[in-house]
Amino acid sequence: MTAELPSFSPCDALVAVMVAVSASDETMRTSELVAIQRNVDHAPVFADYDESRIRAVSQTVISLFEDEDGLDALFGLVRDALPEKMYETAYALACDVAAADGRLYENEIEMLAEIRDQMSIARLHAAAIELSAQVRHRVL
Repeated sequence: MTAELPSFSPCDALVAVMVAVSASDETMRTSELVAIQRNVDHAPVFADYDESRIRAVSQTVISLFEDEDGLDALFGLVRDALPEKMYETAYALACDVAAADGRLYENEIEMLAEIRDQMSIARLHAAAIELSAQVRHRVL
């Protein structure tokens, strides 16, 4: 399958990480999709991003999830496209999507752990990013 994989732009890679967290529990909730769209609409890193790419990137992520080695392939694509200085940004965006519906599901927690591991996010930095997402999505 590797020969068929597209290449990602850096912004595609960020979108792919957000989609991966949303799709990790096999249910892409509306609140998560809204969070992805909100991030793309408002985060400065996406200022020049062609939003029409979201669908193709999402389909690539979903199809990779169906492949036995798909997760490794996904992270290979993400690491190839994303400068290392953007790894924490990717993790922050993923945490925002995971927190968007007000709770974390087991598969989302596992996917966040995989992202931390694959992107070598320092545990203290990860904890700060996670807390930031949690408090931003808190409701009264």
